[in-house]
Amino acid sequence: MLWIIMVIAVIAAVILVDQISKILVLAYLYEEQVELIEGVLRFTYVENRGMAFGLLADHRWVFLVLSVVGIGAVSYYLFRYVHRNLSRVGLALIIGGGIGNMIDRLRLGFVVDFIDFCAFDFWVWVFNIADAAVCVGAALFVLDLILELVAEIKENGLLKASDGKSEPQQGEDQNG
Repeated sequence: MLWIIMVIAVIAAVILVDQISKILVLAYLYEEQVELIEGVLRFTYVENRGMAFGLLADHRWVFLVLSVVGIGAVSYYLFRYVHRNLSRVGLALIIGGGIGNMIDRLRLGFVVDFIDFCAFDFWVWVFNIADAAVCVGAALFVLDLILELVAEIKENGLLKASDGKSEPQQGEDQNG
């Protein structure tokens, strides 16, 4: 039961931090740019009317419906099937980020993006706290799936633990 409180706290924290950051951006950064770390990180106000990276702009209701369905599906999966805390935190971050961006679409008609990581020439996208939460959450979830798979393989004896013994190689004489 404690894990449910943890999940709800993570979701609420992501939504709160995301929405506060966007309110501050709208109040103080609107149509401006602030260099935080020269050549590496700046805050740049962007109205994202599409999905990730601005794709399919101006399809607000499609994104709202997909967000509701996606958040519902991830929530169902989380509360029904997930039993490991790392996966629970990862999925909670995804849900919180999804809700944070959905609030923007409902309230403003677009998503406020402002984190502009400009250290590399190939990175041209501006994102927000909700987007970062979704990405970190997905990485944690995948990491936990990999850790679970490795543990399951070890448990079933498919991977030998380092016990100092080795199996004879093909063609070696087992007697000596």
